[in-house]
Amino acid sequence: MIGLLRRALKIGGLSVASLIAAAAVWSAGLVWFAATVPDRVEDPSSRTDAIVVLTGGSRRLGVGLSLLMQGQARKLFVSGVHRGVDVTELLRVARQSPAEVECCIVLGYSADNTAGNATETARWMTEQGYRSLRLVTASYHMRRSLLEFQHAMPGVAVIPHPVFPDMFQPGDWWTRSNSVWLVVAEYTKYLAARLRIALGLPGHGVLGRGGAGEGLEP
Repeated sequence: MIGLLRRALKIGGLSVASLIAAAAVWSAGLVWFAATVPDRVEDPSSRTDAIVVLTGGSRRLGVGLSLLMQGQARKLFVSGVHRGVDVTELLRVARQSPAEVECCIVLGYSADNTAGNATETARWMTEQGYRSLRLVTASYHMRRSLLEFQHAMPGVAVIPHPVFPDMFQPGDWWTRSNSVWLVVAEYTKYLAARLRIALGLPGHGVLGRGGAGEGLEP
């Protein structure tokens, strides 16, 4: 009986030590992840075949449209439109723009998450024969987005163009509860995406309705 108790304590001790070590590694990774969130656009001027905007956050669509009007790419592809909150404004602004800009905006309706954004965009890029894109999404979302896009399109050059929402400030994220939870959630999703890709599992995230590459319509 005593021997069994000692063995249980030994196994329990090893488990607790392993959990503590895992927590320490995870915490260190979290700090690294937050510290490496981009705080600037490293390459604001290189021209690409396409600009790709991932819906789901403020300012992204406006930045993408501005880049298109500056002649930074041939077309603007907005992925995950069904989840976007600013699509109505995009359509309104686009219809007030010159015809040569309006005709170059394409909406994708099938993506349901970041992996789906990458799959939807990859299909559209292949259809267009494009080999480079400028990726517009929130700064805290950029690392996971690049991971998914580079996995889905290994032969395509992807230039990150982060957008900086007011809700997240890299310099003092740990002082705001909302920012802390945002970083924790995004870091966890990033680790899950890396594990899924390493195991060769599908990302899903593409809905059965709609489809990529639909033109801008009233």
